Amino acid sequence: MTLPSGELPYQTPGPVVAPPPPPRRFEWRRAAWLGGLVAFIALCGIGILTYVGYNIGPVALAVGFVAAIIPVPVLVISFLWLDRYEPEPVKYLLFCFAWGAFVATSVALAVNTGGAWLFRHVGLPDALVAVVVAPVIEESMKAAGPILLFWRRREAVSGVVDGIVYCGLSATGFAMVENILYLGGYGYAANADKGGVAQAVAAVIAIFIGRIVLSGFAHPLFTSMTGIGLGVAARTGDRWVRRLAPVAGLLTAMLLHSSWNLMATVANEANQPLVLLYGYFSVMMPIFFGMVGFAIWLRGYEARLTQRVLPVYVRAGWLSPPEVASLATVGRRLSARRWARRVAGEPGAGAMRGYQFTATQLALLRDAMQRGSARLTPQSAQQEERRLLDAITAYRAVYTGRDPLAPQALWDGSRYLLRFPDGQVREWQPPAQPVVPVPLVLAPASGGTPPPY
Repeated sequence: MTLPSGELPYQTPGPVVAPPPPPRRFEWRRAAWLGGLVAFIALCGIGILTYVGYNIGPVALAVGFVAAIIPVPVLVISFLWLDRYEPEPVKYLLFCFAWGAFVATSVALAVNTGGAWLFRHVGLPDALVAVVVAPVIEESMKAAGPILLFWRRREAVSGVVDGIVYCGLSATGFAMVENILYLGGYGYAANADKGGVAQAVAAVIAIFIGRIVLSGFAHPLFTSMTGIGLGVAARTGDRWVRRLAPVAGLLTAMLLHSSWNLMATVANEANQPLVLLYGYFSVMMPIFFGMVGFAIWLRGYEARLTQRVLPVYVRAGWLSPPEVASLATVGRRLSARRWARRVAGEPGAGAMRGYQFTATQLALLRDAMQRGSARLTPQSAQQEERRLLDAITAYRAVYTGRDPLAPQALWDGSRYLLRFPDGQVREWQPPAQPVVPVPLVLAPASGGTPPPY
């Protein structure tokens, strides 16, 4: 997609007057679709918990639930930390988590159970289900929720970080419910009947160490591969890459999952735990740490992207150099928020947070425009760009000009206009490293050339 160059149908910043919101009307079709989706997820949740509770008993279900919920906050916080620069809507995050916890587990349990019955019927060992059937159905269903979100709300996935976060949360929900079955059923219930409560608790602790402490990252790691594919598809302008990237990510997730299950199956069938330990330290841990490093690099990518993309708005007079510089690192962002709180109180700090979030969205949008992302048309791109620029202007108005210790300054797109104590306004060229933050306001709209695409 090539967007038109030249002037946009709006000028550089001036007073922003928000239009009255259009009257909202009830959309029956959308309400029915959302209602049906929520009801489906709820039914799956009730069904899977009822099934597990019926098979292992209420006490084992409670023990499994308490033990399985322990790692969830750690994993969720990790994904939210990764998504800190451009936080996703909470409703989308909850949807992906609930999908993985209830829908994916329900379908996977049914298919795995049916696969085990079929394998026994044809004379194949049940262990093959873990290697052949489980990776395919589990990874497909964990990815189905984020893929559905990408299909219905394509703007929700703006890059690889978003894909990893959505798929990782879906996998976290899946792992939570699966751990309830293992900890409560194979751990507590199976051992309480044999050796009493003491043996059951010991079994729960052993399974907790194996499945959560040592390999609690497995499901999120596998499904994050699909998230990378979704993120690449969201950002590319190539039709074939857009189609093949999610498929390649899903196949990689299945391969990793199958390899892990194969090592565990071989170790169990041969009664050689060293096989699993060798695979854990020589294969899974390097992949895990590689993925962590990649995720940390991606987290900083959005900050680096603001420094590469947003200067075009500086030259057009929409943003000032210190404003862009203040987005470069988490430390600078926090410093800017503290300054905004000092000069304008809590409303100023909130406005600064809103500015930072919106400016990051603007950088991602501009980058997607330049890449020719399929989720954008020229008209929708211009409308979204103008909306973000207007929001930035509104946020800026809350805290600019409030610092009595700072000189009055304007930025006109190429130089500062500073008012000195003698009342004279003098031009000042921007330094190589802008001071952060500087409470600048922008020059009045001049109708100059806006940033070309």
